[in-house]
Amino acid sequence: MTTATGNQLAKDIRQNIADLQAVCQGIDEGTASRAPTNRWSPKEILSHLLGQEGGHDMVVKAYLEEDTPTLDLKAEQTYFSEKRAAMPVAELCAAVAARYEQLAALATTLTEEQFARKARIPMLKDSPLGEYPTLESLLGGLGRYHLQSHIEHLREILSELEASKGD
Repeated sequence: MTTATGNQLAKDIRQNIADLQAVCQGIDEGTASRAPTNRWSPKEILSHLLGQEGGHDMVVKAYLEEDTPTLDLKAEQTYFSEKRAAMPVAELCAAVAARYEQLAALATTLTEEQFARKARIPMLKDSPLGEYPTLESLLGGLGRYHLQSHIEHLREILSELEASKGD
């Protein structure tokens, strides 16, 4: 059953996916692995967006199958591994796009009742989402705001790396 909420969320996520893919266009492998001092590299940013193995699926499954599950999410983890370091940047970007496309596709299948389900996420206690976000809020937070913030983060890092070429 398609809902207006799900359709809008999917549309927003897909726009962010397109924006991410545009930023990733033309990033060469050398640049993708470099990082300004005390900052993440483009590959680390993409790895963070890709998240841990199983990523969003585990979170959504808990929302849908349990009554107010407690989810122990970790902030500021890159999940960067030797495997991800060895991936071409275009492949890593494609993996992130595919993961968020799964979220967009899922959003179009959820009912308003499913969107209203809550989980306890202590890490979000002091965030705008609060400690008990709905599934709608969490998916919007991930697909709209989190993804967009890291697209801006990626642009910023690429600009810093470009500027440092002359140093």
